[in-house]
Amino acid sequence: MEQLTIQELYSDLSKTLAKELLESKTYPWEVLPCIGDFIVKTGETLSEEEYEKCGDNIWIARSAKVAPTAYINGPAIIGKDAEIRHCAFIRGNALVGEGAVVGNSTELKNVILFDKVQVPHYNYVGDSILGYKSHMGAGSITSNVKSDKKLVVVKGKDQKIETGLKKFGAMLGDEVEVGCGSVLNPGTVVGSHSNIYPLSSVRGVVPANSIYKNKNEIVEKNEA
Repeated sequence: MEQLTIQELYSDLSKTLAKELLESKTYPWEVLPCIGDFIVKTGETLSEEEYEKCGDNIWIARSAKVAPTAYINGPAIIGKDAEIRHCAFIRGNALVGEGAVVGNSTELKNVILFDKVQVPHYNYVGDSILGYKSHMGAGSITSNVKSDKKLVVVKGKDQKIETGLKKFGAMLGDEVEVGCGSVLNPGTVVGSHSNIYPLSSVRGVVPANSIYKNKNEIVEKNEA
């Protein structure tokens, strides 16, 4: 399943501080258990001129804007020019990229947000990786635990991959657009430059450069 690899989903790893971590793995979900330790390791190397250490294992870029009502628990890195808005809840193990937006009442947990990612309104993003300039519409969420509590399996058209993970939300490639009110079920992988219709319930693999209308109608953008 080459389309599910880090190399295929994320064209430019320089768009995240997690470049070194991602380069060490084949599939993006393989980094999920490593995010917290990587943040602590990386945070200690950040320039004190550009980042301020605030509390236990929390590094916030001096150019970032953090609302006084936001809550940030470590380990966490908030990148340059990022915006953390009113009542955002960052639970820990969160690497927020440069210029990213974490909006009002949005919750993050064990995530990597590439640069310029936007999760601006009432989103939950857990155990997930969001690629460069990806955007989640208002109220869209990642569901990161199956209802039967079994380990998550990534299901493609002709193949299944056992992840060995109980908690696994979604992997979004570069410049993915997720419509308002959508649910990305555990183990969802959305290829780069794809769009998800509003109010969708998505599971499995959505190919790159696609429009997801419903589970039975996924079309290539150039055919839409």
